[in-house]
Amino acid sequence: MQTPRLISGLSEIAADYDALICDVWGVLHNGREPFLLAAEALTRFRAQGPVILLTNAPRPVADVETIFKRIGVPLDCYDAIVTSGVAAREDMIARSVNKRLAVLHIGPDRDLGLFQGVNADRVPLEQAEVVLCTGPTDDETETPDDYAATYRDMLKRNLTMLCANPDLVVQRGDKLIYCAGALAKAYEQLGGEVVYYGKPHAPIYKAVRAAARKVAGREIENPLAVGDGADTDIKGANRAGIDALFIADGVHAAQLGDFTATNIAQFFVTPGAHAKAAMRALVW
Repeated sequence: MQTPRLISGLSEIAADYDALICDVWGVLHNGREPFLLAAEALTRFRAQGPVILLTNAPRPVADVETIFKRIGVPLDCYDAIVTSGVAAREDMIARSVNKRLAVLHIGPDRDLGLFQGVNADRVPLEQAEVVLCTGPTDDETETPDDYAATYRDMLKRNLTMLCANPDLVVQRGDKLIYCAGALAKAYEQLGGEVVYYGKPHAPIYKAVRAAARKVAGREIENPLAVGDGADTDIKGANRAGIDALFIADGVHAAQLGDFTATNIAQFFVTPGAHAKAAMRALVW
């Protein structure tokens, strides 16, 4: 069991890294309120290297920044944003070259920005060639079980699901809500084919390294990934060969118990991940 180092501030380890790859939900805000001390920590890190926000948000970068403006996340605490939604949109563009793509969209209307500039039509299931899942249509009330009949119909038609947000749940205020990843997992368990975009999958880390390199104007040798999701942020960083800083008071807060190195190391046994360091909330 690898024991993470418990730290009280990012400043204790910041000098060891030349870029920061930071999660958004659960680290920088909770969907309703900004974490201003986290934003300050990012701003201070920018004095030594680029800060790239990496989020499994199923929407374009402009839509993410609209949320920031609405809830009060400072726009000057980062250099660039990479989203899983943009990666999904780029794949739809590739799939729609020289033809009009028929897409069943599972998700709320607020994610329709992913269709902008894509040669595609939103269609009913019986007409679809592929399914884009950005989450439950009503994530305040629906669960993956509400889509059981839809999964069965998709399987009959052998439809591939494009999962624009691999997260299973996310924190909104003091409540956990289901994300597209939970629906994709349920479909996959039934035998359906799923293509995932975002953390913890390798392609998104190539994109974020490229974004950091562009901002810095140099190669990025030793970035640090910061996040609160064991199966996404931490496992994704591990797979990419990047050190991870775990934020304990995020999506897993209720599961962790006392904030001790032993408890946190034991917590990561099940997902098979490991964090270099851990702290309760991101502060400098």
